[in-house]
Amino acid sequence: MNFSKLLYVSILCVSILKYSESVQPKEVPFKFENGKSDKHILDHLLNTDIYDKRLLPPSYGPSIVNVSVVLFTLSSPDESSLKYDIEFLLQQEWYDSRLKYPNQTAFSVLNGIHHQGDIWLPDTNFHMHGDFKPSQRPIRFTLNVYNDGRVEYTTRRHLMLVCEGSMKIFPFDQPLCTFSMESISYEKSDLKYVWKEDNFVLIKSPNLKTSNAYLERNRTYECASTGSWRGNYSCLQVELIFSRDRTFYFATIFIPGLILVTSSFITFFLEWDAVPARTIIGVTTMLNYFTTSNSFRRTLPDVANLTAMNVWDGVCMCFVFASFIEFVIVNCTGRRNVKSNISSNAGSCSISKGMQMYFGHVNALTKSASKYHNITRGNQILDLKFRSGPCTHRLENKGIQLHAHGVL
Repeated sequence: MNFSKLLYVSILCVSILKYSESVQPKEVPFKFENGKSDKHILDHLLNTDIYDKRLLPPSYGPSIVNVSVVLFTLSSPDESSLKYDIEFLLQQEWYDSRLKYPNQTAFSVLNGIHHQGDIWLPDTNFHMHGDFKPSQRPIRFTLNVYNDGRVEYTTRRHLMLVCEGSMKIFPFDQPLCTFSMESISYEKSDLKYVWKEDNFVLIKSPNLKTSNAYLERNRTYECASTGSWRGNYSCLQVELIFSRDRTFYFATIFIPGLILVTSSFITFFLEWDAVPARTIIGVTTMLNYFTTSNSFRRTLPDVANLTAMNVWDGVCMCFVFASFIEFVIVNCTGRRNVKSNISSNAGSCSISKGMQMYFGHVNALTKSASKYHNITRGNQILDLKFRSGPCTHRLENKGIQLHAHGVL
């Protein structure tokens, strides 16, 4: 009985050993010599019998991927837009012990650009409010493998972000653009993203190009568990804070608005009865301001709440419209006063029919309505002043009393 058990156990052990030998990958003999190219070396390292790209790089704990970003271009369609185009290089670095090779070759680094589909790569996904812009370049990445197993993977990315701005204080707000990078299929226990350990995790390229985009500051950090898309996946966040060119708004909005409002005040220094001049200045100023403000408001995003630009436009329009209303009120008041003065002067200057006949012979002597007339009677000269006004043919004695017997 004991012999049969021993035989059964020995047969079982032999079968297990044979199965393990068949499962273990076969070693492919390869000599790392100087005559070999980087292609031959990578072909050997990435042999499917010894390398499986579906498996994570072997490590104690989660695999670590170091990340850094290099900004290339920042642009926006116009000064008032909340959409920003961002082009950058995403650099990812990790260790894969399966890709180590002895330092016996002439290559300290292997170019794996043609082996991208055979090497394990992190499945980095971007989360942002916006869209991707397809690159026009046929080659959008670099892939380098070092002899210590370190892998550097660099891709060129182009994002079109919809940023957050405060229209309540536009154009003095600072739009905030954010995007995050997260693994699709590996949780934190398997794969972890970390920012590269230096002071330049977000680097501005020396050839950085900007168009209507003024980067004020930036911030990089790990996503909070409550703010990330999925709390159990490793996530890195990037914040880009922009500012607006205030000189542009002063030159195109504020200074022209002040000039138009001040121009409408010119009517205050004109005569109240200068109707054509005051009308042309008031109407022209109002139309010019409406045209200027409407052309700029077309470029602003439509929002339901009141904005700072709405307040500015409203105040300026009120001043321009108030100057026009002032002209209407003053003109109506002036005409009413003129009519009342004419009626009062006409009543005070009415003279009797007898007095009109009395002075009729004097008016016959005055050939025209001149200011002063000299009437000679003997050696006496009478200086009479003729003044036209609301009363017709009003004569005043200047220094000499006129008597009925002294005129003729």
